[in-house]
Amino acid sequence: MPDEPVLSVRGLRKLYGAQAAVDDLSFDLLPRRSLAIVGESGSGKTTAARMIVGLERPTAGTIVACGRDRSSPARSGAERKRRGREVQIVFQDPYSSLDPRQSGAALIDEVLRVHHDHDATGRRRITDELAELVGLDQRQINASPRDLSGGQRQRVAIARALATDPRVLILDESVAALDVSIQAQVLNVLADIRDERGISYILISHDLAVVRQLTDDAVVMRKGEVVEQGPTGKLLDNPQHPYTRMLRASVPGPGWKPTRSVRSVERGTATTL
Repeated sequence: MPDEPVLSVRGLRKLYGAQAAVDDLSFDLLPRRSLAIVGESGSGKTTAARMIVGLERPTAGTIVACGRDRSSPARSGAERKRRGREVQIVFQDPYSSLDPRQSGAALIDEVLRVHHDHDATGRRRITDELAELVGLDQRQINASPRDLSGGQRQRVAIARALATDPRVLILDESVAALDVSIQAQVLNVLADIRDERGISYILISHDLAVVRQLTDDAVVMRKGEVVEQGPTGKLLDNPQHPYTRMLRASVPGPGWKPTRSVRSVERGTATTL
């Protein structure tokens, strides 16, 4: 029997006034799989992520995580905790999402106290395991965020999200602000975590190189609508929609030199200035 989706989204829609930020988004995410939601700023990809994690309420559509409907806000603290053990999110800016007054170890300990029934010794052991999992030593995990590099802060944010032992981790442009070398390290950590823990990822990104490295399937959004979706390799190697082809063509290749271009997505053409 094939795996049941760990996350199933059907007809998801979000209106702000008369404007549709997301319009008819549907996909399935299977265990141990990774799916990218791709698009430029304003495409609706982050709004979709916020609805999935419960930070925004859908105007229409359904979200089913781990076999349970979560299309409406949680009605109790117990329900919010349960949802937190199913789906977590890591944001783009780790510094703004971490309490600067707490060390990484304290941040992880706080999550463990809220979501699990461990004593202090058990929490310390799990904190050390998570630090090792994301590649942080004892000095780093016990430092405050301001004393860490951007890549180290993002690793703390990932470890904190993993402390609930979620089935799905949403990465909202989580490596976009990192240097290329640090970005590669974090992506390798994420791939190792998937192999070790069997977690599923949703990657929100405009970076097709990152999408290709980490994901199995992709959904391309433009102005709130899905224009193309399918296996990542096939979609990037042979894009069918003009918008996807434009995104693909915008990835710098060998010998690339910066130019200013005006593109017509509908015509699939570009004029270099």
